[in-house]
Amino acid sequence: MSEHRSKARHRRGRKVLAAGIPLAVTAAGALVYGADLGVLGSGARQASAATAAPAWATATADGFASVHALGQNGTYGGRDGRTVTVRTQAELEKYATAAEPYVIVVAGTITVNPVGKEIKVASDKTIVGQGTSGHIVGGGFFLGRGVHNVIIRNLTIRDSYQGVWNDKDHDFDAIQMDGAHHVWIDHNDLRRMADGLIDVRKDSSYVTVSWNRLSDNNKTFGIGWTENVTTDITIHHNWFRDTEQRNPSTDNAAHAHLYNNFLEDVPGTDINSSYGNYARGGTRMVLENSYFQGMRNPVVKDATAAVVQRGNVFSGTSGRNESGGTAFDPKTYYAYTLDRAADVPSLLRSQAGPRTSIGTTAATAKAAAATTLTVAKDGTGRYRTVQAAVNAVPANNASRVVISVKPGTYRETVRIPSDKPHITLQGTGGSRKDTVIVFGNAAGTPKPDGSGTYGTSGSATVAVEADDFQARNLTISNDFDERANRSLSGHQAVALRTAADKVLLDGVIVEGDQDTLLLDTAAKDEPGRVYVTGSYVTGNVDFVFGRATAVIDRSVITLKKRWDGTSAGYVTAPSTPAGRKGILIANSAVNGDVSDRSFFLGRPWHAGGDASLDPQTTVRNTTLSAAIRTTPWTDMGGFSWKGDRFAEYRNTGPGAGAASSDRPHLTDARAADQEVADWLGGWTPTAS
Repeated sequence: MSEHRSKARHRRGRKVLAAGIPLAVTAAGALVYGADLGVLGSGARQASAATAAPAWATATADGFASVHALGQNGTYGGRDGRTVTVRTQAELEKYATAAEPYVIVVAGTITVNPVGKEIKVASDKTIVGQGTSGHIVGGGFFLGRGVHNVIIRNLTIRDSYQGVWNDKDHDFDAIQMDGAHHVWIDHNDLRRMADGLIDVRKDSSYVTVSWNRLSDNNKTFGIGWTENVTTDITIHHNWFRDTEQRNPSTDNAAHAHLYNNFLEDVPGTDINSSYGNYARGGTRMVLENSYFQGMRNPVVKDATAAVVQRGNVFSGTSGRNESGGTAFDPKTYYAYTLDRAADVPSLLRSQAGPRTSIGTTAATAKAAAATTLTVAKDGTGRYRTVQAAVNAVPANNASRVVISVKPGTYRETVRIPSDKPHITLQGTGGSRKDTVIVFGNAAGTPKPDGSGTYGTSGSATVAVEADDFQARNLTISNDFDERANRSLSGHQAVALRTAADKVLLDGVIVEGDQDTLLLDTAAKDEPGRVYVTGSYVTGNVDFVFGRATAVIDRSVITLKKRWDGTSAGYVTAPSTPAGRKGILIANSAVNGDVSDRSFFLGRPWHAGGDASLDPQTTVRNTTLSAAIRTTPWTDMGGFSWKGDRFAEYRNTGPGAGAASSDRPHLTDARAADQEVADWLGGWTPTAS
């Protein structure tokens, strides 16, 4: 079957994949979570009033939604009210329409009845999905005239589509506002609605739309429908993917600031863009550092509109690309920072849409109450090295210990032994690049005590042997110099080795050359689940490998050349035991500055010649660059990949290809059992 999503499938109402961690919940009564997530167990029928708001519930908007105007000082939603957790439509409507402020946590899938109903939202509300489990299916939200101070975040709103592509009869939107102000729409996944994904109408203003995924839709994002030139709107870091028109269409907007958006028309699908950013009427638009991939008519303006362009990238586009007139300086209204346009596709593929790392306030409070050990190489922390902080954690600790690592480069090896669970390594810099743990051992590097060489697993810069480990906002690197050590036997050089269960890597960089990321288990018969999200993994030979059950989700896998400048390599080398799941790469991007058709997606590693192993790699819903070979799997150590489990599903990009005997694709039925939640086996990673 083709890897491309078609409109025909779209219309048949096939099973939908949730971004991030789909929880495969179809009935509210089936939802059961731990108590510290603040969600009621199976059979409970009322909304919880526990303080279960996601940590982001206390955040405030940026952009025009942050501006003090119309009697409203910024946009902060329902943070001053109670937090409630809802699982049914009745509960959601009760609190969304209430006069008092609420933070409303959507836990699970709510199917709207009747189809297309837009739930009315009153002022002073935050509606936020818990992790990636919050889905609104078959309906949306409506913000009427005068409604203000509303935040809608971290939700998937989908599937009111009625089978008519240019639907004139069903005004079923994901989010519609008529005359509202101070609204923040952030980190949502919006797709397949009968009409618009977002409609900002009838003089709605002071709106910010940020970090959303908008896909599989015709009339995507409309602004205006009034002769008054009043709307002020900021649209930044949104990923428009396979959306035909209104991307957005901006009609009579007084100030429209669009920056760092990614507009992508995926080749080979039935959805083709008709235009990208459109400025109509009296609109004044500033368009900065956005990336347009394959779009027809990427930037269009009426004769009466003004568009000022700065720093945008246009790749494979055609047709109208227009600018002209005088607009405005956004920095007179609010501060903002631009990302490089060239970085936007990778950034948004990994970071746009709902995030699993949005914990609950209960989890945040738990983390705040946890022991925190501070590391700073300049002596301003309690410890100067990361290992010293690990050593200070008591054996068999029962609660979370956060090792807070200040910015700097820490040249050391770190080992977290199996009797020290519940450790979090947390970089405190503004970027994951600010805090770096690095060393340069390789498999063939002699040990200082003369007892031999390190071996592959022993070469790791950071070795994690304890369950319930988390790392975020830092870089783990192995900088072994292959060129300088050409005569050394054993160039495998691991940056991070995990040999534990329930390992969460969120917002990290793991970089090396050969054997960068070893995802292992404590023993062949021991479980080892690893979830990598919003991260970067770099290497060239077998650089994601091991026997763990591991998911790399919404991340960027970067291919790099070998030390001699040649391009040839393998992304994965699973050594999965029979009956277990191996490596899943989902919703991600595989790219790098290497030659076309020079990298395999994987090969089977039968460690030690163990014929009982059944290696598995699945790559699905991922963008593959031209570096990937047209036959993406290959043999290893005398074992044929065809005797093991290697498959793709609905990948895109120049490295994707049609199904064949040398390129197996999952059927829809098989793919339904190979989603992220299936891999994690009941574990829902939660930041703490």
